Amino acid sequence: MTQKWILCPVCGSKTRDRLREDTVLKNYPLYCPKCKQETLIDAKELHITVIKKTYTQAINLEAEKIFK
Repeated sequence: MTQKWILCPVCGSKTRDRLREDTVLKNYPLYCPKCKQETLIDAKELHITVIKKTYTQAINLEAEKIFK
């Protein structure tokens, strides 16, 4: 059975979660311990789809735009 680590869609680092090829996730809140962001994802057959970014990420993106 194939397994792989879920990578953070924001910073690209490994999270603490792994997927197997038979795992199905729907509206899963993926938390990254490195960048401290949470992202909703779907996963099926080792393919991950980002649903939406959380409110915290939206605020951080807006702050980056303002201070550039």
